[in-house]
Amino acid sequence: MRRAVCPGSFDPVTNGHIDIVRRAASLFDEVVVAVGVNKSKNRMFSPEERMAMLTEACADFDNVRVDGFKGLLTDYCAEHGIHAIVKGLRAVSDFDYELQMAQMNSSLTEVETVFVPTSPEYSFLASSLVKEVATFGGDVSTLVPDFVHARLTARIAEQRG
Repeated sequence: MRRAVCPGSFDPVTNGHIDIVRRAASLFDEVVVAVGVNKSKNRMFSPEERMAMLTEACADFDNVRVDGFKGLLTDYCAEHGIHAIVKGLRAVSDFDYELQMAQMNSSLTEVETVFVPTSPEYSFLASSLVKEVATFGGDVSTLVPDFVHARLTARIAEQRG
């Protein structure tokens, strides 16, 4: 079985993320969308909330499941028999960073990284930008699934008190 992982923080999941997962699902028998749990980073949504949103966003993909991981992605891959990491690339700057990560990962364990170019309509899209624009009242409704937009709007309202 050809298994791959699509890792990320997904804070929040965007339509760009879903596009990469959809395309990975067409290439592999099973795709695990792995949410990185890093306590040192300040996230808008908890790991459980991010995993729930991803589970809903990926519900139409029969060969996709969502999981969380702590520590090194390569350890997660080795523990779960995963030999491919799928990463979306938006720009040359992404490639520079992701190539270094891919080379480091392959030096740690037998895992290959597959780069998938982002669809042009999502080439500018990043979770951090979505959060920033939404926080300042900008309309991000076309950049995330409807249910994510609702949760994002509610979270921003909570934070404003």
